[in-house]
Amino acid sequence: MARRHDPGRRQRIIDAAVRVVGAKGIAGLSHRSVAAEADVPLGSTTYHFATLDDLMVAALRQANEGFANLLAARGALTDPDTDLAAELAGLLGEWLGGDRTGVELEYELYLAALRRPALRPVAAAWADDLAARLAARTDPATARALVAVLDGVCLQVLLTDAPYDEAYARDVLTRVAGGRR
Repeated sequence: MARRHDPGRRQRIIDAAVRVVGAKGIAGLSHRSVAAEADVPLGSTTYHFATLDDLMVAALRQANEGFANLLAARGALTDPDTDLAAELAGLLGEWLGGDRTGVELEYELYLAALRRPALRPVAAAWADDLAARLAARTDPATARALVAVLDGVCLQVLLTDAPYDEAYARDVLTRVAGGRR
């Protein structure tokens, strides 16, 4: 049987992995479950991703792109006249608003780095990239602190099912930023 050229297969596998983790958590992720979700032969998943860690790295990178795209679309970090804390609080509200499946997926993969060292560089890269973007508006130490606050607020909302309180987030972010705009 001739091998069929399928240039979109790798991306379909990543998309399927994202859906599997979203529906079943990381515990439900396997080459077999992803192959079934992507409707591809099992060998395709292992061809493109030799290990589950490789597949999780690709899924986490894709999830991180969603937040980066949202950040870029808002333009909060490029305009020095905007209130940085208000923009970040609004960004977090937009990220947590509506369907939280993508946010939950990103944080589940992000926290999986605790037990899966292969994911740590991707998780660190996300935090480093965000801190570098924030450092354009503040100093590097404050930028790292703002990233920590964003992570903490997001985790509290996700873990407690509490509604996102944008005014609270803006107040805390303002305090950490030292009242800077």
